[in-house]
Amino acid sequence: MNVQRLNGYPMILESATERTSSLLGKVLGITSLGFLATAAGVATAPVWGMFVGILAVFALIFAIQLAKRASPVAALGMFLALGYFMGWEIAPLIHRYVATVGPMVVFQAAATTGLGMAALGCVAYLFTIDYRRVAGVGMAGLLVLVLAGIASMFFHFMSPDTYSWLTLVVFTLLTVADFARIRAGGNGQRATVLALTIYLDSINIFLALLQLMGGRRRD
Repeated sequence: MNVQRLNGYPMILESATERTSSLLGKVLGITSLGFLATAAGVATAPVWGMFVGILAVFALIFAIQLAKRASPVAALGMFLALGYFMGWEIAPLIHRYVATVGPMVVFQAAATTGLGMAALGCVAYLFTIDYRRVAGVGMAGLLVLVLAGIASMFFHFMSPDTYSWLTLVVFTLLTVADFARIRAGGNGQRATVLALTIYLDSINIFLALLQLMGGRRRD
């Protein structure tokens, strides 16, 4: 009996690894589709679309989180719609950097984001990480960041570059936590919900890098 149990452990571990790899593949595939939708949104955004994009993105984030029993197709459709309207939301910023600094800075920020996300994913998969603890620290940092950003709008005690560096730190923690959660099996979440977290992490890291790189080019 003991021999059978010992022999069964590698099969169990191999099965768990296959499930995790399959989940990661689905998450990355869905996330990639979201980025394509965002690029389409940026390219087709009307001049008045930023405010509409903000409202649509917030509404769809809550809809995806609440629709846990929705079909995978419906969840994917909402995610792609979110990605498209995110393009509307960030289009004015993208177009401003293209006009003032040049399109290369957008490409460099996007490439750096992709490489950084890959590196953070490797960290999460190579090391044993308590994703709940890291996520807790990241969410606390995000709350402080939001409050500091609001306060800085009135008292101007934080430069845009400082805010961008803090954003990178916070979303680095959240990205590691999100990848570690996928490695642990996703905590019962569907691939679309997990893809949403990775997508939002990436967008915030991209915008922070764009601010830092674009600011240096202007200087």
